[in-house]
Amino acid sequence: MTTLVYTRTELLRTFRSKRFFIMALGFPLALYFLIAVPNRNITDIAGTGISAPLYFMVSMAAYGAMVAALSTGVRIAGERAAGWSRQLRVTPLSSSSYIRGKAVTAYAVALVAIGLLFLSGTLLGVRLSADEWLRMTGLLLVGLIPFVALGVLLGHLLTTDSIGPAAGGLGAVMAFLGGAWFPLGDGTLAQIAQLLPSYWLVQASHAALGGPAWPAKGWIVVAAWSVALIVLARWAFRRDTRPV
Repeated sequence: MTTLVYTRTELLRTFRSKRFFIMALGFPLALYFLIAVPNRNITDIAGTGISAPLYFMVSMAAYGAMVAALSTGVRIAGERAAGWSRQLRVTPLSSSSYIRGKAVTAYAVALVAIGLLFLSGTLLGVRLSADEWLRMTGLLLVGLIPFVALGVLLGHLLTTDSIGPAAGGLGAVMAFLGGAWFPLGDGTLAQIAQLLPSYWLVQASHAALGGPAWPAKGWIVVAAWSVALIVLARWAFRRDTRPV
């Protein structure tokens, strides 16, 4: 099986899953309108200088992208239970190609989620330049890297019974600590959150303020988590599929 064939198969399987799309797309959209509509006239939420529709547009896009990435682990756990992952080891497909296929699939769904949230934001009055839209999207995609790797890692470590609650709970906690539900301010919680990649996903909204959305610390945190989780994901895949 070639990398291209495997990636195409993954994309088709994912986009045919109604349940997956409801969780990855429908839930963040519903949350956005529930939170942003009552606050659509707030132009400076919690002293951030960002309007409520813009802030929650990006935070819900970040949450939807996280859900898409972590849900990859649910499909992997199912493949393991069916013996599909081990079967792949007898094909020419390398571990790198396998992880790339999962990453492309996660990113495809994430891009749909981000696009829908951006469209919803414009309906609530969000108006940005083309450069600001592109910068926000770019930061969201970069910040998603560690979550894609985390989804692969969890899928190869957990069973089909435990992966759902683990991915859902972890996604909710990371979103909370990232400030997806409300700005964290400058207190102790915010200091802790800045060590997590989910915080910098939400901070992509600062691209609309004209300055750099991520300082050096943000890039370092996202890079460190990305490298560590990619290494662990490769290890988990190889351990899980090595010959007995």
